[in-house]
Amino acid sequence: MGTRLLERASLKEVAETATTDADVLLAVRQHDRAAFEELYRRYSGRLFSLGLKLLGDAGLAEELVQETFVRLWRTTATFDPAKGSASAFIFVIARRLAVDLWRRPSSRARPPLAPADGDADGLGRSTAARAGAGAVDDPVDAFVLSVVVRDALDSLSPSHREVLELAYRSDLTQRQIARRLEVPLGTVKTRAYYALRALKLALEERGIDA
Repeated sequence: MGTRLLERASLKEVAETATTDADVLLAVRQHDRAAFEELYRRYSGRLFSLGLKLLGDAGLAEELVQETFVRLWRTTATFDPAKGSASAFIFVIARRLAVDLWRRPSSRARPPLAPADGDADGLGRSTAARAGAGAVDDPVDAFVLSVVVRDALDSLSPSHREVLELAYRSDLTQRQIARRLEVPLGTVKTRAYYALRALKLALEERGIDA
């Protein structure tokens, strides 16, 4: 009982004192198990959700989460906060593992190679290209990238996401968007500016150089 109380106290201390993900990841680099548990608490849900979108199966999504954290425990020595954020470091690992899982013959529940849900015209891929992610030749890598970009888009506020979708998917000008939404043109310009800035941050957070 005493050991468990100490572990809980240590975990609480990590959560309270290590306010940034980078702090937690640097603590994991020192093989701090309490920090590792805190990192799991912060990221397991997001990774599972992404894995479900990518792999189409809860079991495979859970496997992606577990393998990502195993890889993190082994490779945190390579994390350099001066070169990128902790979230980018984590999501790049998850993306690489997702590609491996997707290609594995036993991954029978994986979705077909197609744009992400609700992305019938390839919004994820076109947005990635316009944001600076560039073209991806391998179809599996391209599919994974499109889902990650779709996940970044879904993280935006509804008004920001709406403006981007009308611009990229419907190929509307800002003036046309203003008429469609029945708002002033200046409002659309403001929303578009902040939407692109928010998307850039969301992409970078997921390990995509925007």
